[in-house]
Formats: sequence, structure tokens, C-alpha cells
Amino acid sequence: MLELKNLSFSVEDGDRQKEILHDLSLIIDNGKFVVITGPNGSGKSTLARLIMGIEKPTSGRIFFDGQDITDLGITERAKLGVSFAFQQPVRFKGIRVIDLLRLAAGKTLNINEACNYLSEVGLCARDYIQREINSSLSGGELKRIEIATLLARQTKLSVFDEPEAGIDLWSFQNLIRIFENMRREIKDSSIVIISHQERILNIADEIILLADGRIKKTGSAAEVLPELIGTTAAVNACDRLK
Repeated sequence: MLELKNLSFSVEDGDRQKEILHDLSLIIDNGKFVVITGPNGSGKSTLARLIMGIEKPTSGRIFFDGQDITDLGITERAKLGVSFAFQQPVRFKGIRVIDLLRLAAGKTLNINEACNYLSEVGLCARDYIQREINSSLSGGELKRIEIATLLARQTKLSVFDEPEAGIDLWSFQNLIRIFENMRREIKDSSIVIISHQERILNIADEIILLADGRIKKTGSAAEVLPELIGTTAAVNACDRLK
């Protein structure tokens, strides 16, 4: 279970502090599929980075399975079972795809096991298993490989920052299937996704709507989608409601 208590985050803006998130409190239970949405600039990606430990809160505490992880770094949180997928995946020159998958799994995967994770994200394993994670890979390819590493990790909490960014239509359709499989197959794991895509919103157990750095509403798709009228998310969501 992930619990945020009175979480705030500010950055320096000239001679003053600019508040990005204000006094957020929420609980994400085990086994839940949660989507955090809201207009641009509402603090969605900042919240995801705070959960992973990439940023530190100005105030408030973060608890994971009852342990206070507020002061823990990225590595320590990863060891506890928290994974993070960047909006723009990182490139690792000199590291092969098979190496990255083995690091993610924390064990020596054989070729067949590693290939299964690549196949799950729609990549032809024999074409990618020995490739380096470098500039020869497109953004969409990197995104799929990154998701494969999260599948290999089998962690308690997986956080995705706009996973649909930079991928084609086929990949997006496959992405929905992957999320549904993760929710079903990884026991008691939770998935948190930063997104405003209609199809992702509609498969969530819970939607958290952020606005101006505050939680405006939480609930099911049926409860929250009407609140999205006039926001970025509403552009796609309204068609579903008709």
C-alpha cells in the first residue's frame, strides 16, 4: 500500500517559492489500477517523481507498505519494490537489451525468458535481444523495452509517466492489454499511471484528478470523467460518455 500524507512540493522561482503540489493526501491500496490525470501543469509528473524518489517533497511524508520512505533514494525504493517508467526512456550506451532485462529481473534470465518479455511488448526478440540501448533505437522501441523491464521486475508498485507518449497506435492498443495482464497476473501489485488518454482512464479502478497542485476529485471513471469537461482529458473522454 502506498500512502501520501500532506505532501507538498515547491521550487525556487526567482525570489519566491512556486508551489507545484499542495498538501496532498491519498492512499493507493494493493492490487489497484490507479490513473492520475488533470490539465497540463497540474503536477501529475511531479507527483510520480516524488513517489519514486527522483524529487524530494518540501513537506509531508510518503509510506510504502507501512514504512516511511520519504528520505529514501531511488535505489532503496527500487529494492523495496517500486518501479518507474519515464515519459522519455533513458538510453544506456554499451548496455544490451538482454543485460537490462537481467538487471531488472535481478537474476540471470536465459535467452528464452528474456525473449518472452520482449514478445509481450510486441518486439521481435531475435532482432532486439542483443541490441544496445542507444540512439539506434527509436522512442517507441525504447518505450516498449522499458515496459518489458518492468514486467521482468514483477514489482509491488509500478509507476508509469504518460506511457502512451511517442508510441504508435498498435503499440498503444498493445499497451492497454499489457496493463490489464499486469493487474491480473502480478498478485497484490499496484499500477499508477499518469495519463489523460480515454482508454486508459476507462480501465482504471480509480481516477485521481489533479488541478492546480491539489486533488480535485477521486473515484471511478463514472464518477470522475464528468469533472474532466474543459480539461485536456475531456477531449477524448467525452466521446465515451455519449
